[in-house]
Amino acid sequence: MKVVYMGTPDFAVDTLEAIVKAGHDVALVITQPDKAKGRSNKLIYTPVKETAIAYNIPVEQPEKVREEQMVQKIRDIQPDVIVVVAFGQILPESILNIPKYGCINVHASLLPAYRGAAPIQWAVIDGLKETGVTTMYMEKGLDTGDIICQSHITLDVDETGGSLFEKLAKDGAKLLIETLKQLEAGTATRTKQDDSKSSYAKMLTKDMGKLDFSKDAGSLECLIRGLNPWPSAYTSLNGKSLKIYKAEVISEDCSLTGEPGEITGKDKKSFTVRCGTGALRIMNLQLEGKKRMDTSAFLLGYEIVVGNKLGE
Repeated sequence: MKVVYMGTPDFAVDTLEAIVKAGHDVALVITQPDKAKGRSNKLIYTPVKETAIAYNIPVEQPEKVREEQMVQKIRDIQPDVIVVVAFGQILPESILNIPKYGCINVHASLLPAYRGAAPIQWAVIDGLKETGVTTMYMEKGLDTGDIICQSHITLDVDETGGSLFEKLAKDGAKLLIETLKQLEAGTATRTKQDDSKSSYAKMLTKDMGKLDFSKDAGSLECLIRGLNPWPSAYTSLNGKSLKIYKAEVISEDCSLTGEPGEITGKDKKSFTVRCGTGALRIMNLQLEGKKRMDTSAFLLGYEIVVGNKLGE
């Protein structure tokens, strides 16, 4: 098949590589404009652009893909299909109507659940036992198109946003290749989404990671895992920012004392923080100005005082 591919971040790289390795003709890759980063303001290529260059695929980076010049370029290519994975722009009908087999999106949830920008992290934050990937026909709505295929995955008990990201990126690539086979064979099905069962996974922001220890330990532990590695859960310790990347839940029992946020105990490997219900044993962290490390290493050079409170 002749393919136009639209994608931007790391999550979209596996699918692009899978399309190339499956023997399809990727005629053009469209990705977001390069962004300046760091003190030098050096322009950094998107991960998808880097991959396209490695495979000698032409790249376009329009500010707005709906610009007539860009739309006409896609028309001139006459693609059989447009594949869209975490592209970052809404496609107009002028593009949606171009390809023979339509515009196909790979979305990292079991639609109609978790439509929107951050389905992977919210699956962990919300404590889901299962999630997956969906391929669907794109339409004007946000992640509302008819479902073609889905694959399911069970979350590990220690699943993080980062680990689930990698798993779903690989599953999404496999599912897209299967979807293209079905499209070519004429066996692809269309299943309308049940809007009454939909939910929205809003974009992540840094302030979402601020830990409120008056909440129960279980929900906080899910938040910590879901925001690992970015934007990360955080609090403060003796006036310095403290990022927390891994914690274990200690259930409510008669031995738990203290106020929410209070450090109630420590050993050589961890320290314990009281929550509204239960407590958290902090296992991996990063203090402002220091590297990320296991708490066991942190405690070798930093004195934790039982009775002190985090977040003050």
